[in-house]
Amino acid sequence: MNLASYADLAVDLVNTRRDQEDDLRDLEGLRTLLSHRPHLGGRIAHRELDAMRALRDQLRAIIVAAARGNEDEAVERINTLLIHHPVHPQLARHDGQGWHLHFNESGSIPDRYAARTAMGLAAEIAAEGVGRFGLCKAEGCGRVFLDTTANRSRRYCSERCAGRGGVTAACGPSAPRVTVPARDGGQ
Repeated sequence: MNLASYADLAVDLVNTRRDQEDDLRDLEGLRTLLSHRPHLGGRIAHRELDAMRALRDQLRAIIVAAARGNEDEAVERINTLLIHHPVHPQLARHDGQGWHLHFNESGSIPDRYAARTAMGLAAEIAAEGVGRFGLCKAEGCGRVFLDTTANRSRRYCSERCAGRGGVTAACGPSAPRVTVPARDGGQ
C-alpha cells in the first residue's frame, strides 16, 4: 500500500472549489468526484455532501499551510484529522496478489475519505516534507497540487495554467489535471 498516493485524494477534493464555482454543489457533483474511486463510493445523502464540503475546507487549510512552509500548522491539522478519523487497516488478498494492506471499508464515505487523505498527507510529509505542496501561481486560480518534480520546481496546477501565464479562465472546471506517473517527472 502506497500511503502517499492517498494524498492525491486531498488535492482532488480541494480542487472541487474554485472562486465562485463549486463542483460539490449537489449530490451529482459528489458522485462525480467518487466515480473514479469505487472503494470510496456507496449510498450518499446530503449529510455526506455537507461532511465532504467541511472536509474539503480542512484539507485546503492543511495544504495551504504546507505550501506556505508552515509545517507545524499542517502537521497539527493532519494529526487532528487522524484522531477524528482513525485508520483501520486489514490484510487482504485478491486478484492473484499476495497478502497486502487495505483500509477497512467500514464507516461513512466522508470518514473513509478523511482517513485515507489524512494518512496520505501524513505519509507525504513524513517522506518528502511540506515542500511538495503547492498553490497554483496563475492569477485567480487557487487550485492546489502536489509537486512531484525532482527539483520541486512546479508552480502551476496544470499545463494549461502554465501555458496561459496566469489567465484566470485557464483554471476553470475543464482545466486538465496534471497526473505525474512517478516521483521524477512533472512540470
